[in-house]
Amino acid sequence: MERHRSAALGLVLALATAGRVASAQATTDTTTTANAPSTGPAATDTAGRATPASNSVPSLLRDVQANAFVSFGYLSNLNRPADDQIGLRYFDTQANTFSLDVAELVLQKTVAKAGDVGFRVDLEAGSTIPGKEQSAGLSIGESADLQQAFLSYVAPVGTGLRLDVGKFVTHMGYEVIEGYDGYNDEYSRSLLFNYAIPLTHTGVKATYAFSPQVSLMGEVVNGWDVAIDNNKGKSIGAQLAILPVSPLAIYLNYIGGPETTGDNGNVRHVFDLVTTLKLSDALSLGLNADYGIEDGTSLVTPGDDAKWTGVAGYAKITTPSIFSLGLRAETFRDDGGTRLGIGAARANEVTLTPTFKIAEHFVVRAEGRYDWVDQAVFTDHDGASKKNQATVGINGIFVY
Repeated sequence: MERHRSAALGLVLALATAGRVASAQATTDTTTTANAPSTGPAATDTAGRATPASNSVPSLLRDVQANAFVSFGYLSNLNRPADDQIGLRYFDTQANTFSLDVAELVLQKTVAKAGDVGFRVDLEAGSTIPGKEQSAGLSIGESADLQQAFLSYVAPVGTGLRLDVGKFVTHMGYEVIEGYDGYNDEYSRSLLFNYAIPLTHTGVKATYAFSPQVSLMGEVVNGWDVAIDNNKGKSIGAQLAILPVSPLAIYLNYIGGPETTGDNGNVRHVFDLVTTLKLSDALSLGLNADYGIEDGTSLVTPGDDAKWTGVAGYAKITTPSIFSLGLRAETFRDDGGTRLGIGAARANEVTLTPTFKIAEHFVVRAEGRYDWVDQAVFTDHDGASKKNQATVGINGIFVY
């Protein structure tokens, strides 16, 4: 469901069991078999000339996997403001237009066991997402982005210590930017996704599975959404993943460090909790809670610390047919006025998303969303200020 958690969780379980099933892998792992040097006679073509052996290809480039993701949608703001803007959104800010949100191509060689070396590159183009997710210091165009690009290595330490070096999506939050290996149950993003946490990091991270139930990730990165650091300090991130029983997963996330350009003194801390619970094949629940604080940066009371908090709840009903239903409700408070950009405020929203999986690789989602704020930050078609906003939309995604 979530790219960074589902991929990381799969890796954690693979690493935790790698040492116990090494002998089985030697006979069943097709990648290992394909990469083994040939002991038989060299292959020849029809003229009897020797042909290059498959192992002449560098091992890093063998078994490279390609995947794709495309998202296309349309949104309508029922307030009908003259500029067609949708308030308090980050990606989907424009109403009354068809939008190619993102087209993504992923090339990767995955790693799973000690000694494996791999990589991942995510290239994106589109009218709403790529240009706004760009990290400062790395741009390949106004409507394109190199979302991820990192090398991976599993060191032979215990069950396997995974190291990733490069640019990667954040470990924070319940929701994701979306891609072939994870998309949200809702079309629009939550307030917490938009304003409480970062999107990407550039640096190095290490992940270790103590058991199939417990793993730990630590990272040293440039900071929030910066490919080139904007100060001399570095940020420290961590994730503790706990799977006490199979239906329940708990993720305790943290990131802290100076994020102000040219200033190492104002340190920002964010604590993030994510839990998922699958009650049955028909009902899954999720919870995301965030607390953030940044030294001396309040815009409401200069000199005070900026603080923000938020909670989002999720429910998904899945039926035996092609239909499922997603529900999200959340509240977000920005006491320092640094996150929402509208002064001290509390914003709330509720979203309902019917989804139809039309085919194996094609999904259509409709969405109705209602936002309300304790300040009049929205406008209607007459230019009058309002405290609420309703939007409806439809979205099609192709996943391969």
